[in-house]
Amino acid sequence: MISTHILDTHLGKPAAAVTVKLFEAANHKLLGQGQTDADGRLKDFGLTTITAGEYQLEYEIAPYFAAKQLKTFFPKVCIQFYVDKPQEHYHVPLLISPFAYSTYRGS
Repeated sequence: MISTHILDTHLGKPAAAVTVKLFEAANHKLLGQGQTDADGRLKDFGLTTITAGEYQLEYEIAPYFAAKQLKTFFPKVCIQFYVDKPQEHYHVPLLISPFAYSTYRGS
């Protein structure tokens, strides 16, 4: 399973209603997409199984900040990661602000 969570460190709140797309990185094939909930979470992308390989999460950040009347230097954030144990849960948190972002492998 692959999930994500976005926190807006500028406002100190979860980032709700952000569109996130999941791709197979090798061929940029769209595997699923959704929007973060009120808690900034997207719990799954509707996949029943995943395989070992490289994936990419693409976050549409510009509309989120525009709705808050804030400009952002990063209109889109793309994070590539490698799945080597498909039976495990891969959680990718994203911390955003208008002029910075960071990520890590969550649990």
